[in-house]
Amino acid sequence: MKSVFNTMPAFAVPEEVPSKGGLSWAELGLLLAGLLVIAVAVLGPFVPQMAHYHGFADQRNLWGVPQAMDVLSNLPFAVAGVWGLLALHGTGGKLQRQWQGLAGLFFIGLIVTAICSSTYHLDPDPSTLALDRLGMVLAFAGLLGLAVAERISTRAGVQLAVAVLIAGPLSIMVWANSGNLLPWVILQGGGLLLLVALMACKPKNGAWGLQVAGVVTCYAIAKLFEMSDHFVFDLTNGGVSGHSLKHVVAACAAWPVIGFVHNIKKA
Repeated sequence: MKSVFNTMPAFAVPEEVPSKGGLSWAELGLLLAGLLVIAVAVLGPFVPQMAHYHGFADQRNLWGVPQAMDVLSNLPFAVAGVWGLLALHGTGGKLQRQWQGLAGLFFIGLIVTAICSSTYHLDPDPSTLALDRLGMVLAFAGLLGLAVAERISTRAGVQLAVAVLIAGPLSIMVWANSGNLLPWVILQGGGLLLLVALMACKPKNGAWGLQVAGVVTCYAIAKLFEMSDHFVFDLTNGGVSGHSLKHVVAACAAWPVIGFVHNIKKA
């Protein structure tokens, strides 16, 4: 594994110049984008949950585990989360405390996602689906915060992570009480668009490490598998479903973050 990470140029995260309190153009743009997302989530049309959302293709019970493949395919999330926390250990002064917190939030979120998603797939219903989505919020907040911290500013990354930690549960609460999925869709879609936009931004002060393009690619492929759940199951003659593959590919999105942390640790 060392040889793989050694292909990355080593660096230490540079210290930031203390802010005088004003917003940079990038921070202002991020703030305006956030306000626009909130406006769309509040004023946009009602979006219902798909009627047959819980009707996953692979219903097989294996080794006494119901919906076994959709349950067990969450294991890569837990493995990636533990691996990431181990990589994060020992970065010490090479990584700013706020960055450590954001990376730690992401990796802990992966472990929580594995637990919550497995719980949902053991017994798919609206209540366990809400739990599943709550687990995802932690990882989502850590990832977006870390990407923004690297390319815009640390304070913007931390503030965005906090905003997602608040907006995520609120959007799930809105869906659970009204059936309107729009705020959750906007949160996910807006986060993905932000990552795409950050791909065009150079890391601060020439630092290089978090491959945002790799994260976006994994997320996009995972979404395609999710939408092709039954098609993939039929295509493989019942071997594996699109939703199970979605879990595996989505867990691979942790690889660029693990590489980023490992790279700093070895600097």
